[in-house]
Amino acid sequence: MLDDRPMSHETRAEELIAERGAAAREAARKLASATTEQKNQAIRAAAASLRKATAELVAANADDVADVRAAGKPESFIDRLMLDEARVEGIAEALDQIAELPDPVGRVLASIDRPNGLKIDRVAVPIGVIGMIYESRPNVGADAGALCLKSGNAVILRGGSESRRSTEIIVGCLAEGLREAGLPEACVQTVGTTDRAAVGALLRATEYVDLVIPRGGKGLVSLVRDQARVPTLLHLDGNCHTYVHASADLDQAASIVTNAKLRRTGVCGATESLVVDEAVAGAFLPKLLDELGDCEVRGDELAVKADARIGAATEEDWGTEYLDAILSVRTVSGPDEAIAWVQRYSSGHTDAVLATDEAVLDRFASEIDSAIVVQNASTQFADGGEFGMGAEIGIATGKVHARGPVGLEQLTTFKYRVRGSGQTRP
Repeated sequence: MLDDRPMSHETRAEELIAERGAAAREAARKLASATTEQKNQAIRAAAASLRKATAELVAANADDVADVRAAGKPESFIDRLMLDEARVEGIAEALDQIAELPDPVGRVLASIDRPNGLKIDRVAVPIGVIGMIYESRPNVGADAGALCLKSGNAVILRGGSESRRSTEIIVGCLAEGLREAGLPEACVQTVGTTDRAAVGALLRATEYVDLVIPRGGKGLVSLVRDQARVPTLLHLDGNCHTYVHASADLDQAASIVTNAKLRRTGVCGATESLVVDEAVAGAFLPKLLDELGDCEVRGDELAVKADARIGAATEEDWGTEYLDAILSVRTVSGPDEAIAWVQRYSSGHTDAVLATDEAVLDRFASEIDSAIVVQNASTQFADGGEFGMGAEIGIATGKVHARGPVGLEQLTTFKYRVRGSGQTRP
């Protein structure tokens, strides 16, 4: 007897992901043998397609923005979502830069010559099929698609529903590039639905997906961490700190902290919390607030006394990634307390120290256990492009496989190639 009961959301999602996963697995096999020239041709053609589609993409993005604005999302969220002609050109330029980067596949990472004549090479190879789950930034789809393509991986994208229209056009441009290069369009796919059940299905797709990378807020990353059966590469929230030591050049420090906080408040490398030595807090904080303008500052008791424009912080402030024009300030007695404070509240993304004392710089860099430690510069340099790596998929804050900006090299694994001439093992 036929079962004519309606199919559940979960079953439909499982079938959809299985379909996408099987296509991605087949595409990954073909992509693994693609030449560097083919991959570069696909990426450059996608960049050209994006430039041609600029007007269409900006118009679609305006509809996405209108929806989230009507839903009452904060301006920092809208800034991450919004595209204009300059930002579209930035996405296209990032693709062109990826095409110019060395192909990470096939690199010989190590060679061993054994006494019995065996020659063993450790060789970089693609991971296979990657699932990319991200929220509001539509450029992530372009960056992830191109980085996975260049590193020989097929990718299944699940962007946020708020950027649905923008993502459709971007992925269409990537597909056009793949067609022009004679590569399978299934190298870059979307899940094809905004149904949240598809996220769970992707996280369980061990038969098809080799790695899932989430990029978004703490809620998304926690969901992936807690529900995934597929291996994950996690990017936790960016609760980044900047420590101003008593030896710092205070004028320079004020400029750096202002940039670290306000250049773009919605990026994960923005400084959220300032730690400052008590010895210079009275001189530094008024100077800083003059430069911060309308930025809201919340501090401990000594910080509040240093400048009347500083409001009282609560315990919640110390662990908050604001992604907005808000800064918390903690005063400390010196490096011992500063390092202990940063280690307690940092999310392990990026933390900075501003000082002229070399011993303090070295100690902070050694003892702060974050993916990126910056000395005398803005935390907003926490970016693959700024590291000379081209575009990135995100900043990995774990310690296994990859850490810091995840670019081309981090999207490969390795295998051992053993070459013999008739040897048998005694």
